[in-house]
Amino acid sequence: MIETEVNTSGTVDPMRQLARLRTAFDSGLTRARDARKRRLVELRRFLVECESEITQALSADLGRPAFEAYASEIAFTKGEITYALEHLARWMRPERVRTPLLAQPGRSFIIHEPRGLVLVIGPWNYPLQLVLGPLVGAMAAGCCTLLKPSEIAPATSELLCSRLGDFVDPDWVQVVAGGVAETTALLAEPFDYIFFTGGEVVGRIVMEAAAKRLTPVALELGGKSPCLVDRTADLDVAARRIIWGKTYNAGQTCVAPDHVIVHQHVFEPLLDRLKKTIHEFFGANPRTSPDYGRIVSERHHRRLVQLLEGAGVVAAGGEHDLASRYFAPTIVREIPESAPIQHEEIFGPILPVIPTADIDEAIARVNRRPKPLALYLFANDAKLEREVLERTSSGGVLVNHTLLHLAVPGLPFGGVGASGFGAYHGRASFQTFSHAKAVLKKRTWFDPDVFYPPYTASKTRIGRWFL
Repeated sequence: MIETEVNTSGTVDPMRQLARLRTAFDSGLTRARDARKRRLVELRRFLVECESEITQALSADLGRPAFEAYASEIAFTKGEITYALEHLARWMRPERVRTPLLAQPGRSFIIHEPRGLVLVIGPWNYPLQLVLGPLVGAMAAGCCTLLKPSEIAPATSELLCSRLGDFVDPDWVQVVAGGVAETTALLAEPFDYIFFTGGEVVGRIVMEAAAKRLTPVALELGGKSPCLVDRTADLDVAARRIIWGKTYNAGQTCVAPDHVIVHQHVFEPLLDRLKKTIHEFFGANPRTSPDYGRIVSERHHRRLVQLLEGAGVVAAGGEHDLASRYFAPTIVREIPESAPIQHEEIFGPILPVIPTADIDEAIARVNRRPKPLALYLFANDAKLEREVLERTSSGGVLVNHTLLHLAVPGLPFGGVGASGFGAYHGRASFQTFSHAKAVLKKRTWFDPDVFYPPYTASKTRIGRWFL
């Protein structure tokens, strides 16, 4: 069982957990590189030895197929750990910078010091990866971390609470369960950094609470990530990759293609291929497919049902069942501009497909809306690709595929504008949880009085030459 601090009633006491982490950090035990590496190895061992338990928890929470559970949660996080272990020595090395003549003789460099005690608040859609992924960066940076997994994924939350402490030193990491009340109480505490993944509404609450203490934050939010399909695209490949990205985790992915904007000349052919792909992936009845997940809760299921009402013409799917939290892969067309599905993040397996006259119209449509977390482009036209990259803004761009840019550890992952700010993955994770401290080390053997008062005419002439 995880070593946690308890109060006299026998329940977990988050305030004593915080005190333990603060004391541990202040002692300096997280500073050494070897200690950071040991903690990362412990975290990887948790993923390896608890793989079966993790898979079962994700199935209970989200109906997640075993392969998706392993690929997106376990293997992904293990990859982050391996990358950090391989590069940590270089990341921690002080960075030399040029020292100008004015500051000579001297040496200038940057030290990456840990931010301190950090709070990581995770979401429910990838309830393991999106808690432990940021933890990898916090450990690599030498921080002590309080994890708050989502109560909407209770099986995974319970697993983290009960098993993580069997592997990872509890002076480095503690886990707090609970819901809104517990999160609200934590946000009132003096953390050195807060890392939040979730929706825009709660993100604003987190930022408001952090502002009261001037606590820096990273917000990993979401939004309506568009998928542009040009007439030059390979439609067979595009259809497979779009449906894969949209139905992965039943569409409950922050970077899932939210809607497709397709050149009108290939609208019908693409639509036919999208429908065919759903059948190829999940059969005539996706409800019976072992490879298709479920909506996380009845509340979110009802939200999707409401979004579908008045969303336009259902071209495929549309079936749903509240009791089993099943929602079929669904394609809609001819969507009224006033329909809520045009303006709200879908976060489910409903895919609006919208025809457009040309790339200018598609780009204008993207730019009328808040900046998305991801933008997808399917095209075989280098000039058009450059246009999209130069004329749109998004957290990230993936050309001719979906989701996979998250799997490149050298690429920072994060939003822009309403889709969030701050980035992680790979070195970006280390940098997010580190403070870049500027250091200038001066020599004492040379101390001319040219910059000291009184400022005579000769001193002024010489000083101006240095400046």
